[in-house]
Amino acid sequence: MKYYIIAGEASGDLHGSNLLKGLKQVDNKAEFRFWGGDLMKAQGGTLVKHYKETAIMGFVEVLMNLNKIKSFLKICKQDILNYNPDVLILVDYPGFNLRIAEFAKSINLKTYYYISPKIWAWKESRIKKIKAFIDKMFVIFPFEVDFFKKHNYKVDYVGNPLLDAVQEKIDTKETIVDFIRNNKLENKPIIGIVAGSRKQEIDRNLNIMLQIIPDYPQYQFVIAAAPSIEPNYYDRFIEGHNVKVVFNQTYDVFKFAKAALITSGTATLEAALFNLPQVVCYRAGNISYFIAKQFVKLKYISLVNLIMDKEVVRELIQFDMNPQMVKTELDKILEPKQQECILTNYKDIRERLGGTGASKRVAQLIYNYLKNTDTK
Repeated sequence: MKYYIIAGEASGDLHGSNLLKGLKQVDNKAEFRFWGGDLMKAQGGTLVKHYKETAIMGFVEVLMNLNKIKSFLKICKQDILNYNPDVLILVDYPGFNLRIAEFAKSINLKTYYYISPKIWAWKESRIKKIKAFIDKMFVIFPFEVDFFKKHNYKVDYVGNPLLDAVQEKIDTKETIVDFIRNNKLENKPIIGIVAGSRKQEIDRNLNIMLQIIPDYPQYQFVIAAAPSIEPNYYDRFIEGHNVKVVFNQTYDVFKFAKAALITSGTATLEAALFNLPQVVCYRAGNISYFIAKQFVKLKYISLVNLIMDKEVVRELIQFDMNPQMVKTELDKILEPKQQECILTNYKDIRERLGGTGASKRVAQLIYNYLKNTDTK
C-alpha cells in the first residue's frame, strides 16, 4: 500500500520512524512519502519537507509566518494529489495536520491520526474537526481514551512507542566510560541540559540554564543538542561557560547523566523512562505565554506529571524559570532521598504506559483497518 505521512517536529519524526518500521513489518509492499526528518528518512521512502523548515511554534511566530504556512499547505495538498496514497497518516502537529485532514476529506482520502493533538490541554473545540475529518485515531496515553469517550469518539489505545525506543538504547552495551571518552568529557558526574528542539525555545531557556554552572564545580554539564538545529547555533550560548555540546546523543545523555534540566515536551517523558531525575524548565515569549494562560486548562505542562496527575517533577514555568529557582530545584533532585521518591514514581509511569511493542501494534491496526479485516 501507499502511505503518506506528515510529522512536523522532532518528536513526530521519532514516532513516525518507528511507525514506518512497523508498517514495513506488516506490509511487505509498503511505499512511503512523508513530511518528517532524518529518522523517518532512514527508514526509506521519499522525504518531501524536513521539519527543520516547517516547525513554527508560538502565537506570535505563527502570525509572522502565515504566508510560509500557506505555502506549505498548498505544496502538501498538491503533493498528496500527485502521489494518490491509500491512506494519509497524521502525526501530532495539529495546526497544520487538521487543515490537511479537511482537504483529505474533501477528496475522500482515508485519514488516520497517530499521536493525538493535545486537545485535552487546550483547544478542546478541535474535537469537532477530529470527528468530522479523522477516520481512525490511535492514542498513546491511557487518559486519552477516557477523554475521547467523553466526546463519544472511539479511539484505539496502542501504548507508548517511547518505551521501545528507550529500551533499545538501555539494552546497548555502551558504558559511561565510552561516552566520556568518545566525547572528550571530564571524569565527573554529568548533569544534562535539553533546552528544546526549536530555536525559539533554545533562545529563551538555554542562557538561564547555563548561569548555574559555576555553582557545581564537582559536576560537568553536557548539552544534548536538538537534531533539527545546526551545530554552530549553540556557539553563542556556550562561550564563556564550562559546558560541552554533544550531537545526536540525547539518549546517551539521558542514560548516563545524574540529573537533567529539560524543557517541557516529549523529552520529559523520555528522561523519566531512563530513570533520570529532572527539573522541567520552560520560558516562552511573554505574549505567547499570556495568551496560552487564557486557554490551557491543565495543572501541569510535563508529560510526566500529566500521566501521574500529580507533581512528580518540579516545573519552573515562565517567571519561575530563573537561575536561583533552577539551582534550588536542581539541588533537591541531587539528594538521594528525593531521587528515590522520583524513581518510585517513574516506575508507576512505566506500568501505566504498558509494555513495549506500540509501533508494531499501531502498524498492524492500520494495515488491518485498510484491508477491512477483523482487528481483534
